[in-house]
Amino acid sequence: MENKNIRVRFAPSPTGGLHLGGVRTVLFNYLFAKQHQGSFIVRIEDTDQTRFVAGAEQYIFDCLQWCGLTPDESTVNGGPFAPYRQSERKAIYKQYALELIEKGYAYYAFDTPEQLEEKRKGVPNFQYNHQTRRQCTNSLTLSPEVVLQKLANNTPYVIRIKMPENETVTCHDMIRGTVEFNTGLSDDKALLKADGMPTYHLAVVVDDFLMQITHAFRGEEWLPSAPIHILLWKYLFGLDKMPKWAHLPLILKPDGNGKLSKRDGERLGFPVFAMDWTDPVTGNTTTGFKERGFLPEAFVNMLAMLGWNDGSGQEIFSLQELIEKFSIERIHKGGAKFDYEKAKWFNHSWLQQLPVQHYVANVKPYFAKAGITITNDAYLHKVMELVKERCQLLPDFVEQSSFFFQHPEHIDTASIAGKWNATQQQFFVELIRNLELATTWDTENLEKDFKEMAAAHQLKPGELMLPFRIMLVGGKFGPHVFDIAAAIGKAATIHRIKHTLQLLQ
Repeated sequence: MENKNIRVRFAPSPTGGLHLGGVRTVLFNYLFAKQHQGSFIVRIEDTDQTRFVAGAEQYIFDCLQWCGLTPDESTVNGGPFAPYRQSERKAIYKQYALELIEKGYAYYAFDTPEQLEEKRKGVPNFQYNHQTRRQCTNSLTLSPEVVLQKLANNTPYVIRIKMPENETVTCHDMIRGTVEFNTGLSDDKALLKADGMPTYHLAVVVDDFLMQITHAFRGEEWLPSAPIHILLWKYLFGLDKMPKWAHLPLILKPDGNGKLSKRDGERLGFPVFAMDWTDPVTGNTTTGFKERGFLPEAFVNMLAMLGWNDGSGQEIFSLQELIEKFSIERIHKGGAKFDYEKAKWFNHSWLQQLPVQHYVANVKPYFAKAGITITNDAYLHKVMELVKERCQLLPDFVEQSSFFFQHPEHIDTASIAGKWNATQQQFFVELIRNLELATTWDTENLEKDFKEMAAAHQLKPGELMLPFRIMLVGGKFGPHVFDIAAAIGKAATIHRIKHTLQLLQ
């Protein structure tokens, strides 16, 4: 494959939060471009001004920055094919729509919204197509004089593609192989709207041509539009100029029944957006993977494995490894079920793999939110190393280690009381005296002395470890109990034992 001219694009509409399916489309485009030393372009498709949402474009770029998927050309960093926002390219599209009319591949349609509404009432599932266009108000049914008169009078119109009645169009899809379409099943889509804005169908073809896009990877929900786009390429630029296509499989609900939606996330309690998205109209915030406590490395890794693998059984990949190993041919044709437990497994794996210094800055805000002030970074690092094995998400660090920074609020004395006796009580009273006299304070010596004392009291260390843990932590969790004692220090260890012994009396 010729490397230097590979150009791929992600072309979102700024209408709201960025679904993980959208980020996966970005990822596959990005990996392909980087593998072939090509260019990854982000083009904002904002031709439908009725759906435009303030702040959505900036949000898209914030998400990509968090994921580490920086475009080579975009509305943010410019490029040789600017502007990259379709609303700023409005003047470009009309000439192509008029060219299609001249060639007989498109026509003016003057039907008013009221006329079309009447048609919909009279004809169930009315479609403007080869069967109905002759009963409508357009340049195919009106005389050339009337058409010219309407245009001279600035009568509102749309320009529609004239879909052939019964032609087969084919294209090669890099994932699905040869795909065939019957043109008679597609309606005469509007290409240019009454406000002079192009629709997606015209704009995507024109811009892909002008921006010299070589490969177009998009979700399989765009397959029904493919015959229209193929014909537009054929009519305007020639099929030899058309990018190579790949229609990516859907990300499915956990049960596999249908496409994963925002509502599924709300219903089942997991995020489907990359980052928190606050709707500027309703003020409602939808949680994102970032704020839920995912590392970008894990999020990207997880997305890559939704519908792709390299055939080796390997699951943990850095972005650089993905660039090296990725191939479009190994993307599955079928949809990929989203599994939130598996997503958390990826995050847990990355928390173990990366040094805590890499993500300590992301963890600190969760401590602050819990009212815990961190004054010693070296101590925080040490604590995080002790507990990271038990953490799946970043907020788990607070839950798993708050007792290192403050006395536990609640002590689970119920889990001690059942088997508590005078001998154990006596053991811990003596333990306090021993600890007060201790001259060394480290994991090894604390454990050795504890076990020697237990033997002297003819007690099994196992009977004493759980009460000791609950005294220090508040519950039945946490890392090695002598690591905890070593970390929190002499004064805190003694104070917590005394406090629990009082509660048990």
